[in-house]
Amino acid sequence: MVRMTRRSALGAGAALPLAGAFGALAAPAVAQGAMSENAKKRGFMLGDMEVSTLLAGTRTVEEPQGTFGMNVSPEEFAEVSAANFIPSDKSQFFFTPTVVKSGEDVILFDTGLNAEGTLPALEQAGYTADDVTIVVLTHMHGDHIGGLTDASGAPTYGNARYVTGQTEFDHWAAQANEGFDAKVRPLAEKMTFIGDGDSVASGITGMAAPGHTPGHMVYMLDSGGKQVLVFADTANHYVWSLAHPDWEVRFDMDKGQAAETRKTVLGMLAADRVPFIGYHMPFPAIGYVEDRGEGKFRYVPSSYQMML
Repeated sequence: MVRMTRRSALGAGAALPLAGAFGALAAPAVAQGAMSENAKKRGFMLGDMEVSTLLAGTRTVEEPQGTFGMNVSPEEFAEVSAANFIPSDKSQFFFTPTVVKSGEDVILFDTGLNAEGTLPALEQAGYTADDVTIVVLTHMHGDHIGGLTDASGAPTYGNARYVTGQTEFDHWAAQANEGFDAKVRPLAEKMTFIGDGDSVASGITGMAAPGHTPGHMVYMLDSGGKQVLVFADTANHYVWSLAHPDWEVRFDMDKGQAAETRKTVLGMLAADRVPFIGYHMPFPAIGYVEDRGEGKFRYVPSSYQMML
């Protein structure tokens, strides 16, 4: 049983395809500067599950207020950025799928921008594409479905079945979308569709978390009395989104619903002191949430907790 589902379920909403700063990234990149990111995976045990976060890409993006905090003044954005020791004129984006070994299954949550970025990180975690038995898609934005096929258009994970939310699939299937049509639609016959509270496999349960897209879902991992939430894109930045959930994010289609989802999920994480993996959090993308009151939160990066 997923303890975090004790609170009210989140409803559904509408969405836009991901574009611009996230979706336009054709290939993974390493930031150029005084320090470069060489790590590709971070692994830990969660009960009987072996969990690894995979750095599938990272790059520097200019003018972050074009993406985050669109409903606050430049002065407030700069003040909050300075208080958190980050610049307000550029940001670092991270793309972090998660792979879980549970029993006989190797379960990959999201596939990155492309196979070329994700497969090397997967191999550092000890797996090949052929080892993956289940691919879970948290939602259908390009930086999550891009690695479903390789450069030739062939499925990257030839031995896998696929799991995604029914609401999410139905939304994209009802319209023409180049990314969905190329990457997801051809695999539809191999897909299992789930809803809020349904299981992917033993100890892995989906939870509706809409707003970013209409069927965006998060997934609770539960093993040996320990939990970790695969948080996906519930918040896309640890300061400009997580710490200030009412700040609007460009790629949230239903911005009001996305903000309410953030506050609900973040509130549960903080109350239960459950760690989470955020797809766009700074790599290795594992952390905790502190409730600061008045609808604000603080991201607490994991240090050695997952090693114990």
